[in-house]
Amino acid sequence: MAKTQLNVRVDEDTARAARERALARGMSVNRYIEELVRQDTGEVGHTFVEAAADFMKQYEKVFADEFGENARGAGGRGEGGLGESGR
Repeated sequence: MAKTQLNVRVDEDTARAARERALARGMSVNRYIEELVRQDTGEVGHTFVEAAADFMKQYEKVFADEFGENARGAGGRGEGGLGESGR
């Protein structure tokens, strides 16, 4: 994804807090701010849900073999699953 520059002005305490939090997490201030915005917009949660759905689909047979036919519901096709309309 292409990057663009965004300049923001914050008070000194906010800037200090951003630097400290980024350092504590082992990332740049830019990355820290980017992560905060992604979390706020729900992109991180959406990405996690998509990855989990892909995982369940990929290993659906393993779960069905291990846990029986009821495991299909957790994969989104049976009762109680999210399926396509629940996303």
